[in-house]
Amino acid sequence: QVRLVESGGGLVQAGGSLRLSCAASGRISLITAMGWYRQAPGKQRELVATFTSGGGTNYADSVKGRFTINRDNTKMFVDLQMNSLKPEDTAVYYCNALLTASRGDCWGQGTQVTVSS
Repeated sequence: QVRLVESGGGLVQAGGSLRLSCAASGRISLITAMGWYRQAPGKQRELVATFTSGGGTNYADSVKGRFTINRDNTKMFVDLQMNSLKPEDTAVYYCNALLTASRGDCWGQGTQVTVSS
């Protein structure tokens, strides 16, 4: 139905920047909301930044002022611009899509972000 593919992860020094991209394919008309989550080693997956079904945005307190979420009007792409990266931002970052008509959530495979000191 819907496939999500993340890209843009990598290794960066503290204070640097990365831009993550999520490309959606398939029945993209089913997507009502999209966003980014992350999971660090030994920790649960947490929200980073999302677009809501109402068109607004939500950010985790830990990334406000540093990260910015962007989307294409066709819902084919959703990007995450990450600035002033910190070692604690190290995690696998996952793209997520909420689907309409009780079809559930769709997840990408994840992309690794590593921030060194």
